[in-house]
Amino acid sequence: MLVPLLLLLGIVAYLYKKWSYSYWKRRNLYYIEPESFYGNIKDLMVGKASLTDQYKSLYDEFKSKGLRHGGFYEMFAPAYMPVDIEITKSIIQKDFANFRNHGEYTNEKVDPLSGHLLFLTDDKWKNLRAKLTPTFTSGKMKMMFPTMVSCSSGLKDLLKESADLQDAVDIKEIISRFTTDVIGSAAFGLDCNSLKNPNSEFREFGRKVFKGSKWRRIKRTLLNTLPVGLVTFFRIKRTPKEIEDFFMSVVNSTVKYREENKVFRKDFLHLLLQLKNKGYTTDDEDFLAAPDKHGKEGHFLTLNEVAAQCFVFFLAGFETSATSITFALLELAQNPDVQETLRKDINNVMKKHNNEVSYEAIMSMNYLDKVVNETLRKHPPASLTGRVCNTAYKVPGSDLIIEPGVKIRIPIQGIHRDPEYYPEPEKFDPERFSEENKATRPNGTFMPFGEGPRMCIGARFGLLQVKVGLATIIGNFAVTLNEKTQTPIKYDPKAVISGVKGDVWLNVRSIK
Repeated sequence: MLVPLLLLLGIVAYLYKKWSYSYWKRRNLYYIEPESFYGNIKDLMVGKASLTDQYKSLYDEFKSKGLRHGGFYEMFAPAYMPVDIEITKSIIQKDFANFRNHGEYTNEKVDPLSGHLLFLTDDKWKNLRAKLTPTFTSGKMKMMFPTMVSCSSGLKDLLKESADLQDAVDIKEIISRFTTDVIGSAAFGLDCNSLKNPNSEFREFGRKVFKGSKWRRIKRTLLNTLPVGLVTFFRIKRTPKEIEDFFMSVVNSTVKYREENKVFRKDFLHLLLQLKNKGYTTDDEDFLAAPDKHGKEGHFLTLNEVAAQCFVFFLAGFETSATSITFALLELAQNPDVQETLRKDINNVMKKHNNEVSYEAIMSMNYLDKVVNETLRKHPPASLTGRVCNTAYKVPGSDLIIEPGVKIRIPIQGIHRDPEYYPEPEKFDPERFSEENKATRPNGTFMPFGEGPRMCIGARFGLLQVKVGLATIIGNFAVTLNEKTQTPIKYDPKAVISGVKGDVWLNVRSIK
């Protein structure tokens, strides 16, 4: 009895595989031949390639054949990749109504920290986005700016100690501690002191959140490829329990303390407390006032929603900014002429502002802006963005109909390294972002924060944090590569976002 049953299951599995892997063939779309079980992402799943490298290679293959788009498979699930930038813009901007969601699995009941803006869908996302948008205006950034400056002073002191001792520094680790302190203060209202204590509790949990492993890599893939009903039935969680318990506890205790003692801090949590208790944000210290007509028309946040937004703010603001600063310093260490030009820009602006680190001073550093943009072009932290089709969609200039449920993969790294848009794409050249050069490129060819209604809401904060960190370092120190740093650099296959594989050691010399 067992042998016939196993034989039957084998036949069913074989037929399912054949049927699944004929999806794009049946629709007359060019596709890359998949491998059994893995589809076209085997190297990613087994840890041989980073997410960045895996999806860029798919883009490069389609592009090399002169295709406008192509199909591939994530395990058994069909996925679609636009190559023509006009198709990409249609999907994420013009025809956004057909591709409203990222297609990331979320289950707020089982996994409360997954109920954040990045993963939410449809009206839930729309309502929350509308409420959170005012918390990221330039005015709100000015409010949080002193937190960044305070943390940058600690960064400067730490680097000066190493410079005085002529010690090489593991800059990736130090920058991660800097961004941990900034985000811990801005999002949770906590003084983490990671720069002084590298083993602080917040820093330790930051490491755990982004610690890569084969199982976590496979679980992420399964969550995004298995049927939602199946994932829901088995109550699979994105967030490990230890991490969930820590962040929920931090938010709950901080909220309770502030509400009971009427404590005001100029941070993101204060704005979330206004949304929790009033339904809207204001520029004052009040977060306990009774709701008025504005709040009644809006969306009040629950405590779990507050925790989830703090968590995603931590996810999006800590590691991505740390990675961007690290990559920028790596490039500057290898391009001393660019580093010197940047230092002159920083010093000239600081002189005009009485050597005071102000919001206006940072925003006036034009060459710094170019350096940051070129870093984000060459090394976008989020090298891939996704959408899922929710309404049947005819691809412009094509007979292809994308069906509901099909995942769309937009390889930002592939676009950013495409020689059609960026000649000599491996070269680090901030002048690509002069006004004259920007005008020569089509819209949609630079999107480190995504584009369209789903563009990263915290882009302003992230950019500001990166600029403050770089201005502090390059304005006060010269950096060169230490022999312990492996070049050319490689992307870490275990990393959740684009990150350098291995440590990044730099020599730091004081110049003031």
